[in-house]
Amino acid sequence: MRAGIGYDIHAFEKGRKLVLGGVEIENELGLGGHSDADVLVHSIMDALLGAAGLDDIGIHFPNDDKKYRNISSLILLDEVRKNIESAGFEIINIDSVVILEAPRIAPYVTIMKKKIAEALMIEESRINIKATTSEGMGFCGRNEGAAAQSIALLQ
Repeated sequence: MRAGIGYDIHAFEKGRKLVLGGVEIENELGLGGHSDADVLVHSIMDALLGAAGLDDIGIHFPNDDKKYRNISSLILLDEVRKNIESAGFEIINIDSVVILEAPRIAPYVTIMKKKIAEALMIEESRINIKATTSEGMGFCGRNEGAAAQSIALLQ
């Protein structure tokens, strides 16, 4: 058994879509970044790669590579799955928390789990997604962006 943690953070930006867990969420602002800036999926990818000892998403998908510009993070997650399977690992479970003041993501969690499970080819029951605010404190609390943390257990 091997555990890994992942963390990602992106600032809100006008003119961008808000994508979390592979789901587009109606919001005035989206997250800025090279890809779709899906902090939830990025944190999951880093947790999986870390548990397998396979570096991090910046090594696998550099943000200066044009082929990753605006790419869906679910496509990258599928690549991570292939890498960890090639290294001989199976995903036991993933637990994640999204940190943002707004919008509320509870109505989207079921579909997020479905999309992530499909990309990873695992049962939805192996994925848990929670959300919290930072009570008005810091970057996320001032509604300047969003963050996510994940832990993954591999066998």
